Amino acid sequence: MQKDRHTEKEYLEQFVRVKGAREHNLKNVSVDIPRNALVVFTGVSGSGKSSLAFGTLYAEAQRRYLESVSPYARRLFNQMSVPEVDDIEGLPPAVALQQQRGGVSTLSSVGSVTTLSNLLRMLYSRAGDYPEGQSILYAESFSPNTPDGACPECHGLGRVYEVTEQSMVPNPDLTIRERAIAAWPTAWGGQNQRDILTTMGYDVDIPWKDLPADTRTWILFTEEQPVVPVYPGLDKDQVKKAIKAKQPPDYMGTFTGVKRYVMQTFATTQSQLMKKRVAQYMLSAACPLCQGKRLKPESLSVKFAGLDIAEMAREPLARLADLFRPFAAPQNQPEGTDAQPEKALVKQRIAEDLVARLNVILDLGLGYLTLERSTPTLSPGELQRLRLATQVRSNLFGVVYVLDEPSAGLHPADTEALLRALDRLKAAGNSLFVVEHEIDVIRHADWIVDVGPAAGENGGQVLYSGLPEGLKSVKESVTRRYVYSEHRIEAEPVREPKGWLQLQGVSRNNLNNLEVTFPLGVFTSVTGISGSGKSSLVSQVMVELVAKSLGVKADLSAEEETDPLETTPAPVTGGHITSGLELIKRMVVVDQKPIGRTPRSNLATYTGLFDQMRKLFAATPMAKARKYDAGRFSFNVAKGRCLHCEGEGFVMVELLFLPSVYAPCPTCQGTRYNAKTLEVTYGDKNIADILAMTVDEAYEFFAEEPLLGRSLDVIRQVGLGYLRLGQPATELSGGEAQRIKLATELQRTQHGNTLYILDEPTTGLHPADVEKLMIQLQGLVDAGNTVIVVEHDMDVIAASDFVIDMGPDAGQEGGRIVASGTPASVSTSKYSKTAPYLKKRLK
Repeated sequence: MQKDRHTEKEYLEQFVRVKGAREHNLKNVSVDIPRNALVVFTGVSGSGKSSLAFGTLYAEAQRRYLESVSPYARRLFNQMSVPEVDDIEGLPPAVALQQQRGGVSTLSSVGSVTTLSNLLRMLYSRAGDYPEGQSILYAESFSPNTPDGACPECHGLGRVYEVTEQSMVPNPDLTIRERAIAAWPTAWGGQNQRDILTTMGYDVDIPWKDLPADTRTWILFTEEQPVVPVYPGLDKDQVKKAIKAKQPPDYMGTFTGVKRYVMQTFATTQSQLMKKRVAQYMLSAACPLCQGKRLKPESLSVKFAGLDIAEMAREPLARLADLFRPFAAPQNQPEGTDAQPEKALVKQRIAEDLVARLNVILDLGLGYLTLERSTPTLSPGELQRLRLATQVRSNLFGVVYVLDEPSAGLHPADTEALLRALDRLKAAGNSLFVVEHEIDVIRHADWIVDVGPAAGENGGQVLYSGLPEGLKSVKESVTRRYVYSEHRIEAEPVREPKGWLQLQGVSRNNLNNLEVTFPLGVFTSVTGISGSGKSSLVSQVMVELVAKSLGVKADLSAEEETDPLETTPAPVTGGHITSGLELIKRMVVVDQKPIGRTPRSNLATYTGLFDQMRKLFAATPMAKARKYDAGRFSFNVAKGRCLHCEGEGFVMVELLFLPSVYAPCPTCQGTRYNAKTLEVTYGDKNIADILAMTVDEAYEFFAEEPLLGRSLDVIRQVGLGYLRLGQPATELSGGEAQRIKLATELQRTQHGNTLYILDEPTTGLHPADVEKLMIQLQGLVDAGNTVIVVEHDMDVIAASDFVIDMGPDAGQEGGRIVASGTPASVSTSKYSKTAPYLKKRLK
């Protein structure tokens, strides 16, 4: 895409001046960054790009804005910490579009994120076709999340839930003592209910199926709650004697019917684990009143273009744009008084706005989404582009947009559309600060800020800030090699497959009765534009079918803790494997779900490094003399951790009218351990010092420990040398979590015949780190395994043995195999959207 280039002087007439930035690993950075330009922050993973763009520039812009807001209103914002920086001049208000998932509630959808649902409700309210005699409904009546709109039967969930004898008692051959009533709690709660039944004269030692029907019904469904004396451990005859002898009971117990227990626990428990446990005894079905559409009958009776609003929300956005275009054109509106001119005008205005908003979304390659699609099911890249589309239509002026890898998860064809959207925001008078690894985006920049030279402690310096051409002469820049070289890949001889895994009748999402064959014993990339069906095929159907064949459970749940009642049932996978399974002994899915949900989980604990390190500390002379075992050096065990913060390292400080803030624990100064534990050293470091090290530093420090050294080296080889060993899991990106899982797997002894499945493993990786990752993945194939990746990175695709390209487009226009074969053969396909980009990468 050709761009107008400006001189440095023209840009520097208006600029943001940063002085002395020290956030995270930034080394007292001072830099000038132009406004009203597309500025791209580059550098290897962990170099400090995000610390400068988000941790410093955006955090300071947000802090200044919040200073102008009332203390009460500030509580509503998710405030970032105050950045460590001496001064920033000329900083406009900022909007951040970060790589993050939407709200954990499935009530958040594509429609709500883009505000298209609000427009649609207004359209149905003011310009919908009502049945004769029905009064006009307000817009709220078309939302299932309001009392005005929700179906009275299912309360807007679209599904109804019930418990049955079969769901609560799955094995009627068991006795009550043998836990026939599976829905009761397994620990004391269940024992308590059994003892109460014994007091009441019920036999808990005969099979459930042999109990009288009225007894079974009462135990399961009664709403009565009798209170009786409880004598644990006695049978019903012994209890009778004890009561007759007026023997005092251990306590008085209250009986609760099983259905009542399940429903009450689900409605009131604060524990997601308990909620999940009782939810498995509840059966769900589409609501008989609204047929799963979630709205009351009056709302569903209003139509537009022959569809009710729920049907409209199920149409792909591309189809909606086609549907509304005729209504958006003024000349298509009916004339004359009998055509209700006011209604016609409303229809035209709202349709015009809808089409304009939809066009931006379509241009960003998201036409395959539907308005009802919930945000937890979107990739971080999809969600960020939806937010970007909303901003393009917001008509803000003079704002800095800070974007975090907007090209993540994008096919090169979609990246071109993304750049058009960014140019539109800039043309409207805004500044764009973009953290990015994608070479096409970097080449499109007006200005480049290159951070490095390496990651972690070896980064944190601005190597270059200026016009793109000037980066050519910066020798220490790793990015320069990739931006200013053709960087073409030699089409090497590909490996020959040792067999084929054949799938037939594959149906899921936009895949319909697909037949596909994957080569085994080689490296395969599955490609295609966003939404073409790659993840549905590989990360869902293939994983489920192989897992089933191997007799293991596939965990395909979303990483968010959603309310089980809000979770829509997983679509049934169609398809079966016809051949090739004999060559697969094991499957490893390396996904981007978090390695832990709390700060207590970190890189060292997940990979097992921490166990080895604690053993070394326990073996030191001081630890032996004090009889400290390895458990003493865990911050999760009472004897070793700081008692004040209980091993958290920080304490919460309540502030009146402001959000609570977290401060380092005043007792342990954030080390997480008590003073006695910290007196023990290995080398010259205590256990807290070790956790504060980066992987690279630990590799040098443990040079004499071959086992630890090997594990640490593997983590370095997947490009994570910059991470701190004790870095909380909650601070890691999806890409980092995925590479930690990969490193953990790589440490295991390779036996061959393992199928490795990875979904976009290059997310968030600089091209230099992609090269490191590829060495590891190719090593797995050399060891006799199969690697299948879903990927957009052309360097990875060009270095594959086999490519399966899906398309030709997204959503309903995709889901087919357009081309398959070696990278060289796929690059010549006339029908593939991947082919022209792949051809550029191959010599």
